[in-house]
Amino acid sequence: MSTRTTLRTTGVAVRAMLVLTLLLGVGYTLLVTGIGQVLLPWQTNGSMLAGERGSTLIGQSFTDAEGDALPQYFQSRPSAAGDGYDGASSGGSNLGPENPDLVAVIEERRAAVAEREGVDPSQVPADAVTASASGLDPHISVAYALLQVPRVAEARGLPEQDVRDLVESRIQGRDLGFLGEERINAAELNLALDDREGR
Repeated sequence: MSTRTTLRTTGVAVRAMLVLTLLLGVGYTLLVTGIGQVLLPWQTNGSMLAGERGSTLIGQSFTDAEGDALPQYFQSRPSAAGDGYDGASSGGSNLGPENPDLVAVIEERRAAVAEREGVDPSQVPADAVTASASGLDPHISVAYALLQVPRVAEARGLPEQDVRDLVESRIQGRDLGFLGEERINAAELNLALDDREGR
């Protein structure tokens, strides 16, 4: 191959790379971002909770510095992501259902939740003791939220029925009406409680 042909081929390749970089790397990114800002601005900007107190898409820990549950807040499900709800370490424990370490952790969590909520361990829902696959799930089951109502109501000095009504008003239905289960976003629920009390 002659030098002239090589230079010509290299020039075509460089020009193609520059055009495609501008078109796909810059143009496409701007187009998709613009569409997102117009059609779904809340989701595009991170689905932030009021007052920049987190995102509705990522679970949060409602514990003190020692890791103990704050009694005035509904507790999220456990997280296996890093030190808990670490977006940079998303993932589950990858332990199988018969792994003795996982079984021991679940039993320990079940006993702790039962003691905290003042119920029999058999009443503790599965999502109260198991992490989601991402470790970042912000939702808890309706059963787990209702289990926590008496503790939260007592800690906040509110009538139990008022807290139960608030929980029931925050229930999110199944996706498309038939996928998954009804659920409650724990962070949004706790924020609604704080807003109600002017915190």
